[in-house]
Amino acid sequence: MSSRRRAATVRRLERATGDLSTAASARMEAELPWYAAMSAEDRSWVNLVAQAGIAAFVHWFRDPEGAQAITADVFATAPRDLVRAVSLQQTVDLVRTTIAVVEQRVNEIAGPDDAAWFREAILLYSREIAFAAAQVYASAAEARGAWDARLESLVLDALLRGEVDDAVVSRGSALGWGHVSGVCVVAGFAPPGDPEAIAESVKRAARHARLDALTRVQGQRLVVVLGHVRDPEQAARLMSSQFAPGAIVVGRLVIGLHDAAHSAREALAGLRAAQAWPDAPRPITAADLLPERALNGDDDAIAQLIREVYLPLTNEDPTLIATVSSYLERTGSLEGAARELFVHPNTVRYRLRRVADVTGLSPTVPRDGWSIRLALTLGRLRDTSPSL
Repeated sequence: MSSRRRAATVRRLERATGDLSTAASARMEAELPWYAAMSAEDRSWVNLVAQAGIAAFVHWFRDPEGAQAITADVFATAPRDLVRAVSLQQTVDLVRTTIAVVEQRVNEIAGPDDAAWFREAILLYSREIAFAAAQVYASAAEARGAWDARLESLVLDALLRGEVDDAVVSRGSALGWGHVSGVCVVAGFAPPGDPEAIAESVKRAARHARLDALTRVQGQRLVVVLGHVRDPEQAARLMSSQFAPGAIVVGRLVIGLHDAAHSAREALAGLRAAQAWPDAPRPITAADLLPERALNGDDDAIAQLIREVYLPLTNEDPTLIATVSSYLERTGSLEGAARELFVHPNTVRYRLRRVADVTGLSPTVPRDGWSIRLALTLGRLRDTSPSL
């Protein structure tokens, strides 16, 4: 195309810019349901983007060789919030509709002789605009990812400190945890590698298990908050491959993120105490580590043992404490306990079954017996020294 014919085409294109913008808006409203459903303010911003795109095409068409590369600046007229209101697919629809409007006027703007060349220019420009739109959304996604990572860090810090307030709940909602129920915290040792790569691997594993996850590497520890959990042990087992060798401890199941600090406190206390039970299952619940946690100075574990073992036995029947104490002192001898208590061995056997019914712990199982004995010791210390 000669420079004179190009200049003439540019002049016709410039004169048609207003009509093209109006026609593009009308066509979007008629053919794009999402556009018609938008607020008037958002529609006005979309119209400005369409107008800016047409104006940029005019500028580019004047001298495709000498013009600057088409960049995301075409979309700079709209506020950043528009990226949230309009998806990338919708932006592609917007570009396609606008280009279709321009193509309808090809013969009028370029003339029959130059129509084919003009169409090629339109296609080239539309391709570059599509790449520019992808750049806008990629940049927005990157910024959103960085912001989400910052929010996630703030939420996890608050949970681990046990300082969950309305601000933390609000930040959790911004991360999509506003209505997530069935939450538990899993703690273990972090594998070697980049913390961000570890976190991404944890989240992929959680998605595969149909769970939500917030996670953070803290020194040698890997802490994972799981959502949509039904069985904490099963959920922790599904995530166990993400942890380094060593103990994996899962805290109690709570209703939502606002209660997750309780689960986090248990999981971390259990992880600190787990070394005292080298043969512990992997994963293990914090409740199964109550004796180790209590010996490690965990006030919550001490209170729970007293509340769930010592007090129920005391309130149920004093003879139960006397019987189980005698049985445990004699390393599990029914006959020895019976002789000391002046009762029949069957009476001892019956009372031990009642102890199991009341506490959920069987005195005849070595570990349960140890838990009961420790609970009785802690309860007696509390009764004789109220300050404890």
